[in-house]
Amino acid sequence: MEMDERKMRILQAIIDDYILTGVPVGSRTISRKYETGLSSATIRNEMSDLEELGFLDQPHVSAGRIPSAKAYRLYVDTLLKTGTIPDDSRSSVGRYFAGRVHQMEDVIDHAAQVISSLTHYTAVVLSPKGSQPRIRTVQLVPVSAEMALVVIVTDQGVVRDSVIRVGSQMDSDTLYAISRTLTIELQGATLAEACDRIPEIARRINGNDQMLRELYGYLTEGQKSPRRSHVAVGGTSNMLAYPEYSDVDKARNFLSLMETRDKLADIIRGSGEMAFTVRIGPETGVPEMADCSIVTASYSTRDGQQGTIGVIGPTRMQYSRVLSILNIIGHQLTDMFSGGDEER
Repeated sequence: MEMDERKMRILQAIIDDYILTGVPVGSRTISRKYETGLSSATIRNEMSDLEELGFLDQPHVSAGRIPSAKAYRLYVDTLLKTGTIPDDSRSSVGRYFAGRVHQMEDVIDHAAQVISSLTHYTAVVLSPKGSQPRIRTVQLVPVSAEMALVVIVTDQGVVRDSVIRVGSQMDSDTLYAISRTLTIELQGATLAEACDRIPEIARRINGNDQMLRELYGYLTEGQKSPRRSHVAVGGTSNMLAYPEYSDVDKARNFLSLMETRDKLADIIRGSGEMAFTVRIGPETGVPEMADCSIVTASYSTRDGQQGTIGVIGPTRMQYSRVLSILNIIGHQLTDMFSGGDEER
């Protein structure tokens, strides 16, 4: 038995209807709602064949059929191969991001909320693992006669602060002037690059050797701090609106998984540089997500690091819309983090 065009049309109609309603689909529904040009009897025969081929399941003897994970896989692969990913959400995404672009962690947190709002599923956004934060500003604030608080703000929203010894004769005006010089000299540099520039700056800022030595040590220590991906989650409770998660134990296990950020990052990451990955039901390899699909896309930073955006939803999710939204937001994030707007 082979998968011919007629079976494919009927399977497409069943998937579309089940995604929309969440109710098992019968032959009368297909013949009434979709222009197949086939009788209910013919559709029933084809549905029996599709069940035998593993594309449909029948929850109860008297009920209609529901798509299997194998059916969704065929459906998604067809979408990706034909490139039928509409861009109907582009203007909506633009409105969500307009005027809301700040530092990397802010953008990532906001992107998770945007994706969950547009899809009505759970969204996960990961910053690039191990990406090098780049300095935005350096500020020196006096805290005593010979001590100052140094605050370094990076493009990833990471504020590194520490008290260093600056020596005597350092009033607030002097520290402000040095802060401006350091910001100009180090803006856009990684912590490692900043360390390399300190000796040259020391030669031009006379009488501040002790302070710059302390600053050099502070930057060196900052490089040793492990850099983990920032994990932003949006719409965790969205999944509870779907019948698949009406079971209390199943819902509890899912919510518990959402709280385990490191494990969640491992689940979402792993797509490499592929434009999209779609894992359906058992393909996720996670028992708590046996009734879920995970769709991910990647974005890039200007230093070539890859971040990941993802959507977790029921296997009957609206794949075409999800792929469209991730495609658009992936391009938005790449533009933001590739230096497309230096004021950002």
